[in-house]
Amino acid sequence: MAATQSTVVGNPNIDGGLATASAAAPALPGTDMTSICFRDQLWLNTYPLDRNLVFDYFALSPFYDWTCNNEQLRMRSIHPLDNSHLSKMIGTEYTLSEVMEPHLFVIRKQKRDGPEKVTPMLTYYILDGSIYQAPQLCNVFAARLGRALYHISKAFNTAASKLEKIGYVDSENETAASDSKAIKETIDFKEIKRVDHILASMQRKLPPVPPPPPFPEGYAPPSTAEGEKSSENQQVEPQQPSVDPIIDQGPSKRMKL
Repeated sequence: MAATQSTVVGNPNIDGGLATASAAAPALPGTDMTSICFRDQLWLNTYPLDRNLVFDYFALSPFYDWTCNNEQLRMRSIHPLDNSHLSKMIGTEYTLSEVMEPHLFVIRKQKRDGPEKVTPMLTYYILDGSIYQAPQLCNVFAARLGRALYHISKAFNTAASKLEKIGYVDSENETAASDSKAIKETIDFKEIKRVDHILASMQRKLPPVPPPPPFPEGYAPPSTAEGEKSSENQQVEPQQPSVDPIIDQGPSKRMKL
């Protein structure tokens, strides 16, 4: 049952007394509560966390909607997850979809319009006693895409900062070498990309390369293996200069008397 709180109304010194009033019911939980986590260590130390008591533990969290059908069953001393009674009611309800005692419990919030017609709304999970709200699929995709785009943008910025240093070419003045000035020319990558696109489109339009003409009759082309061996022999064995037999006869000899 929903707990009530007492608040002080008026000044006791002026009004001469205290007036108490019951506080309003807890506010309905918001749609996006993925940034908060609930954990009651005192309750976990007192009661076991199983499929029978997990909903009572979930009802303590700010994710719980006090206007749900499960709360009406609790007020009637019926187990709040009794599907035989929930299927006969219409409105918002919680159901236990996945259980891995005692570590993981998945609770789904849904809207029931009939015994067989339910519309899922939100999903919560209790992991080792901590209660979280599972993010919606669109938020997961948006976060993953945003993270990927951030890293891609960072990579492009790093590449652009390095290309700026390469993209400037220093040219010397030929007329005055001593008074040369560095002229920085920026490479236009858009122009290069446009030229590559034009060349690729022209290459696609051109017909394929025709086969080479056949050799004439009676002509035998030299084999590549023999040609390579002959070229290697020519490179390895340099030609020795021709020796004149008359001139190169060694040192001259004197006649002994």
